[in-house]
Amino acid sequence: MKRVVSTDKAPAAIGPYSQAIWMGDLLFLSGQIPLDPVTGQLVGKTSAEQAEQVLKNIGAILESQGLSFRNVLKTTVFSVDLGDFADVNAVYARWFETEPPARSFVEVCGLPKGAKVEIELIAAKG
Repeated sequence: MKRVVSTDKAPAAIGPYSQAIWMGDLLFLSGQIPLDPVTGQLVGKTSAEQAEQVLKNIGAILESQGLSFRNVLKTTVFSVDLGDFADVNAVYARWFETEPPARSFVEVCGLPKGAKVEIELIAAKG
């Protein structure tokens, strides 16, 4: 059964999509960009600062569903500059300290609102 997830602890969707969707025991998070959940404004100037905000937002969605970063199975990181890999990776590693999920890191030509980083993921209960 499909169930829509929405929490005010993370930025509201800026388009026709949901923050996340449950399907059975799997949670599919839409790509998160570094928006302040209260103001909706972009946070951070560097890719590292933006990655930190993105992961805070992801953490808020996971927590709202009784999950943590340990429940994450797969992530996809989108970056407007592959040269930012090391900086984003350093931030990412702090949030996934043990048993990190499978991951792809992809360079893209642009992201919503001029963001430098976006991360989407799949998590599971249990």
